[in-house]
Formats: sequence, structure tokens, C-alpha cells
Amino acid sequence: MSSRLTLCASVASLLILAAACAPALDWREVRPDGGGLVALFPCKPERLTRQLALAGATVQMQVLACTAEGTTWGLSTADMADPGIVGTALAELRVSRVRNLDGAETASQAAQIAGMTPQPRAVRFSVAGRKPDGTPIADQSVLFALGTRVFHAAALGGQPSAQTLETFFGGLKVQP
Repeated sequence: MSSRLTLCASVASLLILAAACAPALDWREVRPDGGGLVALFPCKPERLTRQLALAGATVQMQVLACTAEGTTWGLSTADMADPGIVGTALAELRVSRVRNLDGAETASQAAQIAGMTPQPRAVRFSVAGRKPDGTPIADQSVLFALGTRVFHAAALGGQPSAQTLETFFGGLKVQP
């Protein structure tokens, strides 16, 4: 009887240990429609499309988003059709992100996505903001372009590790 209890305790311990070691994030490759991009998401994103006024044009914005470990992971993309307004669209997306979060930028640097179209307004930035109820919220975003298509990838809320953020943003890959 004692060896049976020991075996049961050992099996139970292994199951608890396996559950503790199981990754909480379920990484997967996702391809936005018509984007020429592959993104790495830590959860299965839902897809939706909405019309948006951006840089003087009305565009269809595709949004991919999911929530894991208290962070909402998202990627938005829209084809601006006119290369002359891509920079303006990126600038407007940046300003609206800060405004929508009722916050302030806390850091920024040039975006580094291999294969992206060079664009002076491509940027990776952080925002310290507030939810509508006043609760503080943090955002990490990157804005960049591929031809006439603009992209906004973001990690909103939660407390993702630096490694998780780098996996997400580093998982943005231009595909030929």
C-alpha cells in the first residue's frame, strides 16, 4: 500500500510539475490578408475589419487581436493606396494611440523590421496611459510600412516580459 501511495504521489508531482512548466503563451504564425507580412502571436487572434479615416482617405483597416496573460496583442493594417500619404498615416496612428490611451510617450526609437519600406515615421514607442476608469495602462507599439500598406503592432496592458515583447515584435517578418 505504501508503494502505491508513493507512486500516486510521484505521478501527481510530475503532473503538477508538467503543468507548471507548460508554456502559458501559445505562439503561432499569423498572416494578415494582403499584407506580405507574417506575425508571431502568443494566442489565436480574432480578425475584424473596420472603416477608418486616415491621412485624408477612408480605408479598410484589418485588425488581428487576442489576449493572453493580461496583455492584448494586436496587429492592424491598411492599404493607403497612395505612397504619398503613408508617412502621414503613420504619424496619425502614433498621435491617435497616445490620445486614445490618454497618455504620454515614455520612449521611442526608429522601427527595425527587416524588409520594411524605409520610412522616417516608422517608429517603436511606449505609452504610459490610463483606462477609461483611470487605471494606469502601458502600451508598446511599432508602426511601419510595406509599400503603401501601413502596420501597427501593439502589446497593451499586462506586464509582458522583455523577452515576450521581443518575441512578438521580432516575429514580424516581411514575406516576399
